[in-house]
Formats: sequence, C-alpha cells, structure tokens
Amino acid sequence: MSSINGPNGPTSKLSGGEAAMSMTKVVTRSEMERLAENWAQEGSTTVFTNGCFDLLHVGHTRYLQAARALGDRLVLGLNSDASVRGLKGPTRPILPQEERAELLAALACVDYVLIFDEPTADEAIKAVRPTLYVKGGDYDPDRIPETPLVRSLGGEVRVLPFVEGRSTTSRVNRIQSLG
Repeated sequence: MSSINGPNGPTSKLSGGEAAMSMTKVVTRSEMERLAENWAQEGSTTVFTNGCFDLLHVGHTRYLQAARALGDRLVLGLNSDASVRGLKGPTRPILPQEERAELLAALACVDYVLIFDEPTADEAIKAVRPTLYVKGGDYDPDRIPETPLVRSLGGEVRVLPFVEGRSTTSRVNRIQSLG
C-alpha cells in the first residue's frame, strides 16, 4: 500500500497500481493541451464537463456515465477549492480538491481530471477544446456562460437531465438537519 500526499499529509491508502492509475488521470493544463492536440489530429470525440463535485453521489455518477457514453473520452474540469468557495460560500468545499480529484479519477467513466481556479470553465475549455460540452440539469444551453466559447471552438453544447432528489446541497442540508 502507498500513501497519496495532500497538503495535510497522507489522504488515502491505495495499492501502488491503483494510486498511480488514478493520479495519472489528474493532469495539468499544459499536459491537457498536449493531449488535446493529439486528439484533434485523431478526429476523435472529446466530451468535457465541469463542476464542484463536493460530495460524490449517485446523481454525479449517473450523469458522468451518461456524458462518457457520448464520446471517446470524458475530461472533467474540477473547480478548485478557491473556485468552490467563490461559488458556494465560505463553508465549502467539504472535501479538498486533491481528494475530490482522486475520487473522480478513480471512476472508470472519467478519463482525465483538470483542476481549474477560475469561476467559469473557460480556461479549461481552451485547453481541452472539446467536441461536446455537457452540463447536467435544467439549463438552457444558450444561458450557460461557457456556451459562446465552446461554439466558437467548433464544439456542441448539450444538457443532460438531473437525477431527481440527488444534489450535494440537499445532502449537506440533510446532514446539518441531523446535527
């Protein structure tokens, strides 16, 4: 067994192979740019989605599996801790970005995880250059902040349905009501 070190020391125990595989799926922006160049030359379909993924739940996994089924690979843009605080408030995130990235990278449907600091995923999208940008929920694609950029890069925007009653906020509210 080996430790994966986060900012406060070891964050989990995995066998060497499991740790190496999930952590190689967490890439930097420059690594993603190189990968995206290769994918563009192949003419394959890259699906991109993004979010906070603060407490992983079945709504997330079903959504990510559906998104992955739409292409050759799924790249997940993960809001950094600072970005989550800016979007959700000072009590979030619950899990630090390193742990959220590791959990998401361990899912078979997620091919790569890219952490970003900005309030929107625009800079991550520029690195990934996705064929398809997917969001979950009841969004109007024309009202998603990243839509103009995705379309300017030749990509398509699609919205997948939420899993009813499954959200991180509802989980946090439930836990707080028990306290």
